[in-house]
Amino acid sequence: MSLFNVFNITGSGMSAQSMRLNTTASNIANADSVSSSIDETYRARHPVFAAAMQNAADGQKESVGVQVLGIVESNKPLNIEYAPEHPMADINGNIYKPNVNVIEEMTNMISASRSYQTNVQLAESAKNMLNKTLTLGQR
Repeated sequence: MSLFNVFNITGSGMSAQSMRLNTTASNIANADSVSSSIDETYRARHPVFAAAMQNAADGQKESVGVQVLGIVESNKPLNIEYAPEHPMADINGNIYKPNVNVIEEMTNMISASRSYQTNVQLAESAKNMLNKTLTLGQR
């Protein structure tokens, strides 16, 4: 693997973790929203990642980064609360809250942030190695 591939790999990793941070922020922002029907209630969203593969010249596959396959909604049950006095209550007196677990989302946010930082450090290390390589012949 070429040292230049490191920049493609870390770039795709940073892009993926950025998307993960964005979906986590959206989930946290909507965690306390309320709806009067199941169909209108916000559902937690999560990105789906896969390893991006490329055929190498010798027929072996080598990883070239992360690919975002899409964003899926969580299928966990929504939180239903009996609150007949609430202005958004349905005819049965229920309000519907998102299936967002804020503690899990905060954990996801910390993990995505650290993964992003690691990718930045890897790119910085690769840049330093390339710079050192260019100065090897100089004296």
